Amino acid sequence: MSFWETRRVLVTGGAGFLGRTLLRKMAERGAGSVAAPRAEEVDLRDKAAIRRCLRATRPDLVIHAAAVVGGIGANRAHPGRFFYENAVMGIELIEEARLAGVGQLVCLGTICAYPKFTPVPFREEELWNGYPEETNAPYGLAKKMLLVQLQAYRAEYGFRGVFLLPVNLYGPEDNFDLETSHVIPAMIRRFLEAKATGASEVTLWGDGSPTREFLYVEDAAEGILAAAERYDGAEPVNLGSGEEISIRDLATLVAKETGFTGAVRWDTSKPNGQPRRRLDVSRAERLFGWRATTRLAEGLGKTVAWYRESRAEASA
Repeated sequence: MSFWETRRVLVTGGAGFLGRTLLRKMAERGAGSVAAPRAEEVDLRDKAAIRRCLRATRPDLVIHAAAVVGGIGANRAHPGRFFYENAVMGIELIEEARLAGVGQLVCLGTICAYPKFTPVPFREEELWNGYPEETNAPYGLAKKMLLVQLQAYRAEYGFRGVFLLPVNLYGPEDNFDLETSHVIPAMIRRFLEAKATGASEVTLWGDGSPTREFLYVEDAAEGILAAAERYDGAEPVNLGSGEEISIRDLATLVAKETGFTGAVRWDTSKPNGQPRRRLDVSRAERLFGWRATTRLAEGLGKTVAWYRESRAEASA
């Protein structure tokens, strides 16, 4: 508890899906001073704005959770934006944090940084052994450059930066916009809307064969805070559940949770994305004692229940 009570913390992306959970978890730990400015208050692409924010908040710890993210469609539509904004936000923030004398920075990367054909389970040592899957490579590479920056700054300046690689997140309060959401919220919304309208089928991208790993947002937040409390090293660390599922089996599971009994049609003209994803999560447990505790079926049930409730409230 004393770790959070005695530190001034700055969280970027605090208004986002993961950021809101991080803020709640820190409050539960008794955090005394946490700043989480919104994007309209601090433009992380502008070094002068970052400098002003750091002077005003004087953080001991920065957690960089801000990102421009989306599913395969959004990554294909905006590769330039996804590369530039994710790279420049992190690069400027890390540099200004160093100059301001910030004692510790936890930076969130992405599973999209791994090579397309990484051996399963993904081990952190494989991070540089190939090019990422093409549809989200600009985003993944932009984030991976922040790992390079943090390692270089640790070597030259002694800057205490940590780089974490969370797998695909999901949970209540996720982004359910069909244009920009990831696979789980998109599926939940499509199946519930199909059920509400009496549609006989739902069309999903690809052929359903790729596998994915998903991490419940509450578990992700716990992992990030555990790393802030107990890890200070140059090596990147995976955060995942260790539970792999095919997109086809995921669709079956989501259909069951939502009560959709129609057919699923696979649009094979659309990309599959990376063939397989499952992480080796042993480093996180070894270095800072963290392990995910929420199984996928349990997390999906909570997510579907939250979305149903939020839709009912919106209708009311």
